Amino acid sequence: MKRTITKRIQIKNKPINMRKQLLILSALFISLTVFGQKNELKIAEKAIKSNDFTTALDVLNKAESLISNADQKTTAKFYYLKGKALYQNGAASADISKVGEAFNKLIDYEKETKQKYTNEFGELLNKLISSVAEKASSDYSLAIQTKEDADYLSAAKKFHQVYSLSPRDTSFLDNAALVYYFAKDYETSKKLYHKLLDLNYTGITTVFKANSVEDGKELTFADKKAMDLQVKLGLAENPREEAKESRREFIYKNLAMNYSNLEDNQKALEVIADGRAEFPESYSLLIDEANVYYKLGDNVKFKEHLEDAIKMNPTDPTLYYNVGVMNMDQGKIDEAITFFNKAIELKPDYVDAYNNIGAAIIDKVTPIIEEMNKSLSDFDKYDKLQAQQFEIYKEAVPYYEKAYELSPDNIGVIQTLMGLYENLEMKEKLEKIHEVYDSLKQ
Repeated sequence: MKRTITKRIQIKNKPINMRKQLLILSALFISLTVFGQKNELKIAEKAIKSNDFTTALDVLNKAESLISNADQKTTAKFYYLKGKALYQNGAASADISKVGEAFNKLIDYEKETKQKYTNEFGELLNKLISSVAEKASSDYSLAIQTKEDADYLSAAKKFHQVYSLSPRDTSFLDNAALVYYFAKDYETSKKLYHKLLDLNYTGITTVFKANSVEDGKELTFADKKAMDLQVKLGLAENPREEAKESRREFIYKNLAMNYSNLEDNQKALEVIADGRAEFPESYSLLIDEANVYYKLGDNVKFKEHLEDAIKMNPTDPTLYYNVGVMNMDQGKIDEAITFFNKAIELKPDYVDAYNNIGAAIIDKVTPIIEEMNKSLSDFDKYDKLQAQQFEIYKEAVPYYEKAYELSPDNIGVIQTLMGLYENLEMKEKLEKIHEVYDSLKQ
């Protein structure tokens, strides 16, 4: 009998392809993730239909971290549902800024893919923009009447919301920055003005205008096409295009004012320096810079800037007046009077200039009075000095009288005249001016 030899068969293990296994696991994970996302989107959609927007947002926020792995169709639907959940059917409690962000994110996404929800959201967005812009304008009109910070703040927030809904309309960001400034919310205004500069915003736009054929009133149109149509229909005439000037100089100005109001005057000077580098001929920025130096107590720089301003605008009486005040503070009486006279030449009814000429003349008495106090025992010298004092008072009288003529209820001027008339023993004039003083004090 033959012995059968059984061969031991050795089974060799095949090496595992780790890369292939990882790909399979990855595909499985993505498949499960997508399935989970779609399921969550169904839950969110159902919640939105039931007006349960809180639940919808909770579900969508949990799904958001995984949306980068979703297909185009799922991603678009996610943005769509998030926009709907935030919009809350237009409820007053809706966060307009977040709604705008969500709506615009979907519209931007569908520009690169198939457009499925853009039309629906586009219509909603346009309605929302119109509604919020109208409320912003209404609130601003109210604020102009009431001058209340709270009313300006309400308008500013709505202008900011319009920008959030339509980031391309940077003019609304400009409006928001300005109205926040009016509301004295300098921090927010400052941030928005910085953003406008970062965006290289100029505000230069073309305005399309024509006149109504019926009553001649000026009409403004959204674009050239709308204007041309009205002209073609015979409803408007004299069509024209007007370019709005750049707003950047104004932005630098208001940004600096925000910093100054926040007591950061050094930063205000930096902003103005940037503005003047871009607009070297800006009279407005030069004056703002002068005012900041004045606020810092640097009267030398203040005066230098005013003198530069006079070279740029030699017909502004206020500039001459302020330089006169600076000269007066520095004890340069004759120079001060020269500048006050120039201010009066440009503005004949400049009450403060007349008043200050009188004050500058009276300042000349100071050294005489000091000398008189040293000569109390020398009667002849004292009398001569007193005569000089009274001559100076006589020189000042006409300027104070002119100031009184222009401003008859100015108590300060009246009191000065009373003192001068009394010293000069002008009894008749003293009695009359005293009667005026008494009537005003009643």
